[in-house]
Amino acid sequence: MSTSALTATVDLDAIAHNLGVVRETSGGEVLAVVKADAYGHGAVPVARALLAAGAAELGVAHIGEASALRAAGIDAHITAWLHHPSADFGVAIDDDIDIALSSRRQLESVVAAATARGTAATITVKVDTGLNRSGVAVDEWADFADDLAKARASGAVVVRGIMCHLARGDEPEHPLNSAQAQRLDSAAADLRRLGAPAEVMHIANSPAALTRPDLTRDLVRPGIALYGRTPIPERGEFGLIPAMTLTAEVSLVKKLAAGQGVSYSHTWVSSSDTTIAVIPAGYADGVPRLLSGAIVARIGEETFPGVGRICMDQFVIDLGPDGGGVREGDIAELFGTGRDGGPTARDWADQIGTIDYEIVSGIGSRATRRYTGGGNGDL
Repeated sequence: MSTSALTATVDLDAIAHNLGVVRETSGGEVLAVVKADAYGHGAVPVARALLAAGAAELGVAHIGEASALRAAGIDAHITAWLHHPSADFGVAIDDDIDIALSSRRQLESVVAAATARGTAATITVKVDTGLNRSGVAVDEWADFADDLAKARASGAVVVRGIMCHLARGDEPEHPLNSAQAQRLDSAAADLRRLGAPAEVMHIANSPAALTRPDLTRDLVRPGIALYGRTPIPERGEFGLIPAMTLTAEVSLVKKLAAGQGVSYSHTWVSSSDTTIAVIPAGYADGVPRLLSGAIVARIGEETFPGVGRICMDQFVIDLGPDGGGVREGDIAELFGTGRDGGPTARDWADQIGTIDYEIVSGIGSRATRRYTGGGNGDL
């Protein structure tokens, strides 16, 4: 029996399907991004499902995320690309993690850690081609490339990859996408000239993988598309299937008299006698407080509006004067695939002016993760 009334059900077959869509559309092999606990879906089971379905390798933001996958027995190639000044590159080397480097300082630290261990570090070069975030800066590139060539010649590093992040991938026709690809191609040519060629290159994120096959190099690097969320809503769903459905047990049903307010500050007051239900999910679970008065819950074939403020642990829905046939213990769908007309993570995002990446990755740890498909039955 679950100890939580809130459940995030993750369809691993949907994730495998989405991987297939990306591979077929992009024409490339897939470095599957499972950072941020696989966008809230659960990094270990999702990583296993993706690898079983044909993902070539995995990508994460932090070394700690990669090490957690190694501790779970996952031996696929893993790249980690975001490092703070005190990051432990020695651990990354010990765990055979591909370290994506964004500066000369990071390269120097990796070389020191590799030299101390007498083991070459596997590295990817992350180039800032126009996003102006992480990546080797333009004015540092020549010195970085020279340092990298020396490190490779000394045996301290193995140059596995070269990569960049697109600034406007969700605007497929924007000229910056092609310009960034050209800049990365040029950087790769510099490394070849210096005797430190990269084995693989990857540029394309989810939107580019689905719309710009010309940007496919050795690998594509999708994230949100693997979880069934379209990266370019105006272009449609691309045949992707949302993998997460968030549900909660109705914890309480009660009558409410006309003129009575609900939740903090009584921002909603009933105009007539009605019945309300408490849903045990709140902003600590990833249900945005900004959805107060806008959220809906689907129970059976009916959809009921949220009323009053969303709290840290719960919110309230209005069942109407007859209670809508709802009983305590019934299952309320908060978002899902939308195939039956129910609410979706995209609905939540649109209502509060954000993206559904933020919605699914924000579902908290109090929600029990339940897995279906993936050849593992119902877990």
